[in-house]
Amino acid sequence: MTTNTTQNYQIRLIEQKDNPGIAAVIRAVSTEHGLTADKGFAVADPILDTLFEVYSKPRCAYWVVEMDGNIVGGGGVSQLAGGDNQTAELQKMYLASVLRGKGLAKEIVLMSLAYAKQQGYTRCYLETTADLQAAIKLYEKLGFEFIDKALGNTGHSDCEIRMLKVL
Repeated sequence: MTTNTTQNYQIRLIEQKDNPGIAAVIRAVSTEHGLTADKGFAVADPILDTLFEVYSKPRCAYWVVEMDGNIVGGGGVSQLAGGDNQTAELQKMYLASVLRGKGLAKEIVLMSLAYAKQQGYTRCYLETTADLQAAIKLYEKLGFEFIDKALGNTGHSDCEIRMLKVL
């Protein structure tokens, strides 16, 4: 895995010390977009404060974006919960507003897809909501296609947009 530095941003694999910072970003971005815990969005996930431990397992990876010593975003990939051994899920893609429009989300998605393929996954799934149109447009540009039915058991009941990409 590579570490990438652009301007004063650094994309790197998550470390244990990053847990509070990325959890705060996820909570803040979720609040900004009205993605509340009571509606089954990722902000309600019990793992939110322990992402380093979650993504330290085999066939999982999570990258954080650090800017001036602060965690300001992240995203990663893991085996789809309740899915098959061939399906990865793009997970917890969150960027603080200061980072949007700079290509960092695209970079994290591409890193995640390359990692997933390297780990032997043959497809990548994601769930999101219609409120996040910029993200949906990015996923479409990167080859994700809309599918009608949820895969696996993510627990994100209000994520009505489901997309899949063959790796």
